[in-house]
Amino acid sequence: MTETTMLRPNVTLDMRGTSCPAPLLGAKKLVDDLKPGEVLVLLSDCPGTQDDLFAWARYTGNHIAHTERLPDGGHAYHIQRGRSRHPTPSAVLDLRGAVCPGPIVEAKKLLNGMLPGETLKLVSNCPGIGADVTDWVKATGLKLIESEEIGPGEFEFYIRK
Repeated sequence: MTETTMLRPNVTLDMRGTSCPAPLLGAKKLVDDLKPGEVLVLLSDCPGTQDDLFAWARYTGNHIAHTERLPDGGHAYHIQRGRSRHPTPSAVLDLRGAVCPGPIVEAKKLLNGMLPGETLKLVSNCPGIGADVTDWVKATGLKLIESEEIGPGEFEFYIRK
């Protein structure tokens, strides 16, 4: 997902009240009918759906663009057909396990030594990293090219200097 493009769902599938693997199978059937780049929002309260979806996405070229907790305890999974092409990063900074604001501090240090136009791939699982990166790039004039949730609570950010 890019900074300027919010993923709007083309289809919503409500599978709350069903057990696994029904949510995954329902999502697969609908995603297969989407055009590349289109989005399905899957609503599910089955605790196994998250693991099923991320494993499925790794093998199919689709990706889980965003997840959110629903007030009823379930989750909404924004599934985009076809994996987007990421920019080739000039540097990769994997800070899984580092707590906020550590990932931003370290990314800033690395970006300070990079040339204008170069891209940093930042990987983090800090709980507040999504909002932190969005606010940080807006405040500093950097450009968030793309972000993706690559696993439950793990994110990749492509930041251009």
